[in-house]
Amino acid sequence: MSMKGLTVKELYTLEETIAKDIFEGVTYPWEVLPKISEFILRLGQTLPEEEYDKVGEDVWIAKSAKVFESAYIHGPAIIGKNAEVRQCAFIRGNAIVGEGAVVGNSTELKNVILFNKVQVPHYNYVGDSILGYKAHMGAGSITSNVKSDKKLVVVKTPEGNIETGIKKFGAMLGDEVEVGCGTVLNPGSVVGSHTNIYPLSSVRGYVPAGSIYKKQGEVVEKIPEVV
Repeated sequence: MSMKGLTVKELYTLEETIAKDIFEGVTYPWEVLPKISEFILRLGQTLPEEEYDKVGEDVWIAKSAKVFESAYIHGPAIIGKNAEVRQCAFIRGNAIVGEGAVVGNSTELKNVILFNKVQVPHYNYVGDSILGYKAHMGAGSITSNVKSDKKLVVVKTPEGNIETGIKKFGAMLGDEVEVGCGTVLNPGSVVGSHTNIYPLSSVRGYVPAGSIYKKQGEVVEKIPEVV
């Protein structure tokens, strides 16, 4: 059973990530989470030396990227062209930071793919997650990537539940999702593209594309702008 709104094809513009090939043959984006580390190690070896510096063990940083001295990056990791990794950012490994993306002060990343132009600029925790093109997480918003009972994560949708077989699974955010400040994205959250999440929300399960999430049980469709 495939639920269309949760698929890679519906959530993401694959041309907007250096990691496009990891999604080949994949239906749901969370299927690639266990593969990120190995993928980075392979991809890193192919990056042109005139555009990327290899720093330490298994960390590749684009020459045009800006990485502040107080940031810490543990490999495997790739920091894309014109990306910014700001003061005291903590990249724990298995992270792809897209072109023009911003990883802000005191933000922590672990086992993630950030598409191009993603912004996680202030006090964010993003673990075992994939953030689509131009997705933005407001200050203090986080992904919770492990259930309190430590059981395998299930994605809950109106059409039924999807067993993922994964213990650590934060959030899949589609292209241009806006997450309000102070929001918690609970394990197994999938948010469709161009959706806005109100500040201080607790999100779980599937939120359709083009929606405004006000609170659990109150999700409305965006009204198209009249030009």
